[in-house]
Amino acid sequence: MNEAEAIEIVRDALFVTIIVSMPLMLIALVVGLVISLFQALTQLQEQTLTFVPKILIMFTAMVFLLPFMNGHLKSFTERIMDRIVAVGTGDDSQEPGGGG
Repeated sequence: MNEAEAIEIVRDALFVTIIVSMPLMLIALVVGLVISLFQALTQLQEQTLTFVPKILIMFTAMVFLLPFMNGHLKSFTERIMDRIVAVGTGDDSQEPGGGG
C-alpha cells in the first residue's frame, strides 16, 4: 500500500462518517431551533424542555435511519475488506482502478 491508497482510504472513511452522521445532525439542529424558538416565545427557560424532546426525537430518528446507516457502513467495510484481501494476495485487480 502506498501513500495515495492510504489517503484514499482515509478520505473514504471521512466521507462515510459525514454521510452517516449528517441526517441525525440535521434533525438535532432543526429540533434545537424549534425548541429554542418555543422557549423564546414563551419565555420558558427549563433545561428539561430542551433535553427530553431532543433525546426522544433523536432516538426515534435513529431507529428509522439505522438501515440507511447500516448500509453505508456495511458497504465501506466490504470495500476495506476487499483492499485487505487484495494486499494479502498481491492481486491489484481487486482494487478500485487497479489493473485488470
